[in-house]
Amino acid sequence: MKNNEPISAIMTKDIIALNRDDDLEKAEILFKRHKIRHIPVVKEEVVIGMLSYTDLLRISFADAVDETETEVDTLVYNMFTIDQVMAKNLVTVAPDNTIKEVAEVLAKKEFHALPVVDKGLLVGIVTTTDLINYLIKQL
Repeated sequence: MKNNEPISAIMTKDIIALNRDDDLEKAEILFKRHKIRHIPVVKEEVVIGMLSYTDLLRISFADAVDETETEVDTLVYNMFTIDQVMAKNLVTVAPDNTIKEVAEVLAKKEFHALPVVDKGLLVGIVTTTDLINYLIKQL
């Protein structure tokens, strides 16, 4: 296994992101449509937060709706903004951080996704699933 391989080798580069002005209904639709669990929140291309599907579950009954369902109950979502629900104190990594370094950060923290930032701009996202898939390929 290569210890010095950069995280850019396994990160997701085709980023699905939200703006802080988007609503939580749009977020849930994106989570379900793309089968993802974390969405960076950006202002232009600068990451300002991270929204997880778990964040939505905490404020709604999103888990009671079939994941293939495209209609969502917006009553609860209209009570909150993305800015109120997203995580704001983010840890970010650079594309040249090694896979090992990023795995160590994720192992020590209580989150499962990290924005990958280059020169202040969001260029990717890496998740624990990315790391597990990498490990599977190595074995």
